[in-house]
Amino acid sequence: MFPANSVQHNRPVRFYFRQEICEIIPSHTTQTVLQFLRESCRATGTKEGCGEGDCGACTVVIGKLDEQNQLHLEAVNACIQFLPTLDGCALFTIEDLQNLSDDLHPIQHAMITAHGSQCGFCTPGIIMSLWAMYENSASCPNEEQILDALSGNLCRCTGYRPIIDAVKLAYESPRVTFDKAKIIDALQSLQALPSLVLMVKDQQFFIPKTLEALAELYKTYPNARLLSGSTDIGLWVTKQHRQLDNLIFINHILALKTINNTADYVEIGAGVSLQDAFTALIAQNSGWQELARRFASKQIKNAGTLGGNIANGSPIGDSMPALIAQSAKLVLRCGEQVRKLALDEFYIAYQKNALQPSEFITAIQVPNHQNLPNELSYFATYKVAKRFDADISAVCGAYFVKLDKQNKVSEIRIVYGGMAEIPKRAKHLEAALHNQEWLEANIDNALSKIEQDFSPLTDGRASAHYRLLVAKNLLKRFYFESQVIDGTTNEPKLIRLTQIA
Repeated sequence: MFPANSVQHNRPVRFYFRQEICEIIPSHTTQTVLQFLRESCRATGTKEGCGEGDCGACTVVIGKLDEQNQLHLEAVNACIQFLPTLDGCALFTIEDLQNLSDDLHPIQHAMITAHGSQCGFCTPGIIMSLWAMYENSASCPNEEQILDALSGNLCRCTGYRPIIDAVKLAYESPRVTFDKAKIIDALQSLQALPSLVLMVKDQQFFIPKTLEALAELYKTYPNARLLSGSTDIGLWVTKQHRQLDNLIFINHILALKTINNTADYVEIGAGVSLQDAFTALIAQNSGWQELARRFASKQIKNAGTLGGNIANGSPIGDSMPALIAQSAKLVLRCGEQVRKLALDEFYIAYQKNALQPSEFITAIQVPNHQNLPNELSYFATYKVAKRFDADISAVCGAYFVKLDKQNKVSEIRIVYGGMAEIPKRAKHLEAALHNQEWLEANIDNALSKIEQDFSPLTDGRASAHYRLLVAKNLLKRFYFESQVIDGTTNEPKLIRLTQIA
């Protein structure tokens, strides 16, 4: 599986913690960071709220080296992060802030001054989210950016206005930072560690560092679970109490964490975080912007990956409708064999996909749609849920249309999540609009076709009637947003609204 000199069996998990490199043998391979902190370290500042990565009370900060070997800090949920995934990283908790200066950190001072805490249970997690933002941003973020940083931190009593005020106040105070050189040196030494095979109580946890090692390992253990951010698999342990015997952690494989821009497409490695993936997708097409804000919390986007969201295959996974609408392809590998598959063909049935045994996703390729002269194209994706942040979709819709010089639809893809057992194209609706002039009347005439494409369920999030109505209205929204009349030529121009009410 691994070259003999490139792996260590049953060495401790090593990470930077409390100003030194510590070595830990987990009690079991799925021991969470939260369990380690509260039960082993008695570091009870990190709280347990929901146990599923929703409330943010357990927020800690993970430090990693970026491409320039600089320290980058990310807020994550300790309640679903498995302890062995910290191998080679740095871990910071609310208790660490007292070591940064002789006094309270400016974020803590500001929370007191601005009355940003009442019962206090959520406060440590909020402060850690804000501290990560403070360290990564030298100038004060705007209010939208502050709210994005807090999207995974629920406060039931204070309300967010005093917390936002506290952030602004902290940035007005003399800046407090810390010496990162020692941590960078420690992380560089940890990066040089060989791959790890950890066995605890008949559970195995593998940390390969190359694609070749992963491919061979997955051939040997085809029933193993591939793990990156734990944002889904973590809940199997904390909520379903499942025992996971063999886990392969892919987050140390640099080949899976690259983003490549070519003339034809942007290629996003399967191990690229959702945060970085959305940044790349927005740079390619601004139609991603609204979904990127509403897709999960900051903590989940820092830990989760685009490849994991796709492989999970949830019918309410929000990235897939948009990727299918953009004709994305998957790069798949099994052993030494590599193939490409349209994402549209990847999902077969509920929780069933086209992956062969021991095959895994290495990258996602999203085409750059090039327009010919007199052609116009437009893409957008929308999410409808009960809450703005960190909520599961009732319906997620994605739309791509290309118009010829006669304003007729030459290409169209309409895809929905939450409407069927898999993310699915509305092919009857597409056929009704293809070669038709892009007009409201034609869309109205075609809308009934959606009922031939979908028979949605009624559940706790929405009724079947509501889902069908929303799906129709989202297409109308897409049409209206795509229209503006040029006063001189009277030709329709396609635009992207910068803000949706």
